[in-house]
Amino acid sequence: MKSRTRLSILALIPCVIAGAVEVRGQPWRRHTIDDGSRGADGVRPGDVNGDGLLDLVSAWEEGGQIRLYLNPGTSDVRKPWPLVVVGRVGSPEDAVLVDLDGDGGFDVISSCEGRTRTMSVHWGPRDSSRVLEESAWETETIPATVDMGQWMYCVPFDFDGRHGIDLIAGSKGEPARIGCLVSPANPRRVEDWVWMPLYEAGWIMSLESADVDRDGDADLLLTDRKGPTRGCKWLENPGAAVALTDDWVVHTIGGTDHEVMFADVGDFDSDGKLEVACATRDDGVLMFRQTRESGDEWTVTSVSMPPGTGTGKAVRLADVDGDGRTDVVVSCENAKNVSGVFWMSQDGPSDQPEWNSHEISGPQGTKFDLIQLIDLDADGDLDVLTCEERENLGVIWYENSPR
Repeated sequence: MKSRTRLSILALIPCVIAGAVEVRGQPWRRHTIDDGSRGADGVRPGDVNGDGLLDLVSAWEEGGQIRLYLNPGTSDVRKPWPLVVVGRVGSPEDAVLVDLDGDGGFDVISSCEGRTRTMSVHWGPRDSSRVLEESAWETETIPATVDMGQWMYCVPFDFDGRHGIDLIAGSKGEPARIGCLVSPANPRRVEDWVWMPLYEAGWIMSLESADVDRDGDADLLLTDRKGPTRGCKWLENPGAAVALTDDWVVHTIGGTDHEVMFADVGDFDSDGKLEVACATRDDGVLMFRQTRESGDEWTVTSVSMPPGTGTGKAVRLADVDGDGRTDVVVSCENAKNVSGVFWMSQDGPSDQPEWNSHEISGPQGTKFDLIQLIDLDADGDLDVLTCEERENLGVIWYENSPR
């Protein structure tokens, strides 16, 4: 199946360039969840044991381990978390929690790059009381993914409304692409999972589900980092009835002249239209505003990285300071001896805000990754969860400063 491409009219709209002042304030207090392996590369949440608290999974690239962490609760959340190694694979780049076989217990999907070039499912125990037993987990390679590119990211996605959860996955290298692993009638038969290509890529970073065109089904937001296909885009879901046979139209949002990294999507100003924030490695943060609900028209503002920070890696949109306005949290690579995680608040009108930058990490850490915003200490504000792989700070969270 080949995707059709539909260009937005973004190229006709001038890019507004906004500056961000130097990062201010003191670093937030850092807490270590785990620093016991090497190369923590992304962290994703989910409630594994049904206690109402978000647990975590992370891929440790150099250590070759997929580690699951159980949230110990508010009283112990600042201490290292209980953990289990759910699987051992080569060069894991991503891990995500999902109940793939519908048995009521969470499983983990890992995506591997390097020479491994496969995706695996780590089957978890149905009995949540055994989650921390390594022997209760079973790892199987998904044959349809073997040597199909260097796998970078995976999103659980009910693609066709049949047989439960499917998996959207993206890769880099040859042959780089986005596609869907379509679930068979029995998801436990890994040999029956079928690969359906959707999009030829260069280097996939973000994959996020969002109803971009407001037609009631989930579309797919993506960032493609390198090559002739690079940019921030979305794939239009044709609907579950024809998802297996019809083309997913490719819409370009922008950023085709940048090295785009991770993106986040939300309704920045509560006007019913979406905004997409996208970190870039070469030019700060791109802020796209949807001007038509169809998703074919966007305006863009480029927000420069503040002095004394690294290069952009990931962003999240949320109200960090509780003032009712959406803020932007940014993580960085190349942050040796400078700030690697900070947040930006907005002043002035929402369509042309002025940006103020605030410290989170300080100079400790060099290469940060995905950001999750969770109130881990249950004090009513959002804390910042991420990982750092170069100086091996590991899986960490920063406690939101008191106001």
